[in-house]
Amino acid sequence: MIRPQKVGHVVLKVRDLEQAERFYTEVLGFEVVARLAQPRGVFFSLGEQHHDLAVLEVSPHADEPKADQVGLHHVALQVKDFAALKECYRTLQQHGVTIVRAVDHGITKSIYFCDPAGNRLELYCDVGEDGLAQMRRLDNRTLADFPPLNLEEDERS
Repeated sequence: MIRPQKVGHVVLKVRDLEQAERFYTEVLGFEVVARLAQPRGVFFSLGEQHHDLAVLEVSPHADEPKADQVGLHHVALQVKDFAALKECYRTLQQHGVTIVRAVDHGITKSIYFCDPAGNRLELYCDVGEDGLAQMRRLDNRTLADFPPLNLEEDERS
């Protein structure tokens, strides 16, 4: 059996490389570490490894991502704590990013949104200790089991 150590990086497809670069650097704070000439692409790092994320440019006529298709659902990016998540929410709002939903999963608090190409992303913070044990107890739940997360109030985590 293969046992990878971790998920190393994610590569997303975008129609507009410059727009994607601005979004990932100016809104989400990634650093550009390399550019690829063919196919056109940009590699980003959060400062700990050679790259955490890359975007590759596809045709400007490429189909929009669809909710009911096989493929990537979303990429999750962890932040330090709930205070940081609330700051992320304010930053997304300041940049006009539409929030798809905000959810209290019990083990995490999460904000879901899309990049300019329609790729779904999640910013989240962990809640409590031993998330793996908590996750194992969540078996057979539905999305309706998790309440919306109100990031407008002065909520304590």
